[in-house]
Amino acid sequence: MKAIELFAGAGGLGIGVSKAGFKPIAVVEHDKWCCETIRENRDRKKVKPVAKWPDPIESDVRDVDFTPYEGKVEIVTGGPPCQPFSLGGKHRAHTDDRDMWSEAVRTVREAKPKAFIFENVKGLTRANFSSYFSYIELQLNHPSVEREKEESWTDHLARLERHHTKGSKQALRYNVIWEVLNAANYGVPQKRERIVFVGFRSDLEIAWNFPKPTHSREALLWEQARTEQYWERHGVPSGERNLDCRAYDRAMRLSDKPRAKSWKTVRDALCDLPDPENDDALLFKNHRFQPGAKSYKGHTGSPLDEPAKTLKAGVHGVPGGENMLLRPDGTVRYFTVRESARLQTFPDEYELHGSWSEAMRQLGNAVPVELARIVANDVAQRLKTHDNT
Repeated sequence: MKAIELFAGAGGLGIGVSKAGFKPIAVVEHDKWCCETIRENRDRKKVKPVAKWPDPIESDVRDVDFTPYEGKVEIVTGGPPCQPFSLGGKHRAHTDDRDMWSEAVRTVREAKPKAFIFENVKGLTRANFSSYFSYIELQLNHPSVEREKEESWTDHLARLERHHTKGSKQALRYNVIWEVLNAANYGVPQKRERIVFVGFRSDLEIAWNFPKPTHSREALLWEQARTEQYWERHGVPSGERNLDCRAYDRAMRLSDKPRAKSWKTVRDALCDLPDPENDDALLFKNHRFQPGAKSYKGHTGSPLDEPAKTLKAGVHGVPGGENMLLRPDGTVRYFTVRESARLQTFPDEYELHGSWSEAMRQLGNAVPVELARIVANDVAQRLKTHDNT
């Protein structure tokens, strides 16, 4: 099954989609550093899905014509730039020239895939963006109802609402659902919430729902406080098993062992990597110590025995609070690029191009590979089932 990957960034969503069985025939990304990351990994051929990717189209998506792909792809995927809606951004939304939702919709309109997967920051669901959220959703429902040259987005929204309520079945239409997914609930060692839109072309009449969470905080607390298997697995002595009172009390209130798997923690993700200040850390690519980490109120880093806080790219560089490790003794240090890639579930063979801050920017904007794989795999299985009936 073939795919178009938009706004590819460092490749997190694309790698997950490729692992689910889709093969991209077009990868579009305007940022030169991200394109260099993709090219280097493709040419090194150590990460199998990326080794089969085409050369990324290093261009503004607005300059790319997708009509030649009509009828040739099963899926379009991508994360339209999220800064207009990010809690760490300036919240300009539809007035921000970095809002690329209209280009995502145009790609669907021109390529007419069987399905699409788009993701964005949770901030898109904030109450003050509600009208524009409806606008995005209706555009995805009805990509053929194109915005006219001098038409305001609010007038276009009204026209989309009329088209939607009329129930016309003549034009291109997609059945769209969305959900805010916490990556930690799907086995990613990071509390990262993203809104995911999935749409199937309506003529296919495909029924689908989001995969159910497989991991939980309660299961982690059970292993930490009730059975202590977590600490035993990592060889942590009893005197060094740090669990705050609230977490312990919550664990003690659990009446039965949770059915889900345990949340994965920072310790789970990084346990086999050497301390970056040791000489043997140089054996691992992108695992170089970055000095300068400081802790202060509201800027304390990610505890070792929980999933990491959401890694961030930042508007003016990297905000260290989310991108630091909080050691059990209270000291902090920055995550290395390799550690951050682990927290985003990138393969260890995948190398990030550029300086520490540039690589962290790429990772902070990425989708966890494993979360992307789980959603895309479920979509792929449904498309295969439909094609075989």
